Amino acid sequence: MLGFLLVDKPLGWSSHDAVAKVRARLNTKRVGHSGTLDPLATGLLVIAVGHATRFLNYLDLEPKGYLVEATFGSATTTYDLEGEVTQTGAVPERLEAKIQSVLPRFLGDIEQLPPLHSAVKVGGQKLYQYARRGDTVEIPVRKVTISSVSIAKVADEKVTFQVDCGGGTFVRSLVHDIGHAIGCPAHVSGLRRTRLGEFHADNAKDPSLVTADDLLPMTRALANITQAKVGPEDVAGLRHGRMVASHTDEVGDVLLLDQNGEAVALAWCDGNLLRPKIVIPIGDRDPQPPAG
Repeated sequence: MLGFLLVDKPLGWSSHDAVAKVRARLNTKRVGHSGTLDPLATGLLVIAVGHATRFLNYLDLEPKGYLVEATFGSATTTYDLEGEVTQTGAVPERLEAKIQSVLPRFLGDIEQLPPLHSAVKVGGQKLYQYARRGDTVEIPVRKVTISSVSIAKVADEKVTFQVDCGGGTFVRSLVHDIGHAIGCPAHVSGLRRTRLGEFHADNAKDPSLVTADDLLPMTRALANITQAKVGPEDVAGLRHGRMVASHTDEVGDVLLLDQNGEAVALAWCDGNLLRPKIVIPIGDRDPQPPAG
């Protein structure tokens, strides 16, 4: 069994819970995921099955898209619902207009401070470990990219944002910083991941309902990588770890397919030779898209 699943993680589940459910549903042990979601978040997880787990780092998972519900009028230690309230303040009149006036400063390549309650490492330890001990620590500024942020809905003190951003962006910090910019404390009260690159939550399925028929072929999931077919002799050579001649001038990673269009290996092409990096065992078959 081989391929990728788009899973819609339910509220209250950890990412590990979703992986465990997929293992049970597909009766297979080798399952992994990319892009952890906290239990209070819902939405898209990309889950790899079988030897596809070795290809997780080759997926193009940016930009990341989120629907973020922010509650204005209070801030918390964690910048979300899980933390203790640290500050309260009156919600300003014309809240939407005030937010709109500051949104441009959060677009593009910006500097951002991660939340203290996060897994960012400083001095070999995660920030939340310092927080739990009550230790002080200097939080490093990180450069992140936010390609778009817009208001999707306003309901009294609750504002829902649509955010598209690059890896490493903390939407909790974004909401906290927007609140600071308008002079009103704020925290994240709801979060849904809607997109990872070209993968969308609209096409995802509840982990309790997935079947092997839902597996995406390697060729589709790794459409960001150059793909090329190789003959039977080359397939045999690749499976034995041997380099084979390249029939493309491409320099870089190439997903190699057999004559049936099934993925057999990922190789590095230097323009002359294909050097296998990951070889898919014969027993793992790549699911094929339906004809037509």
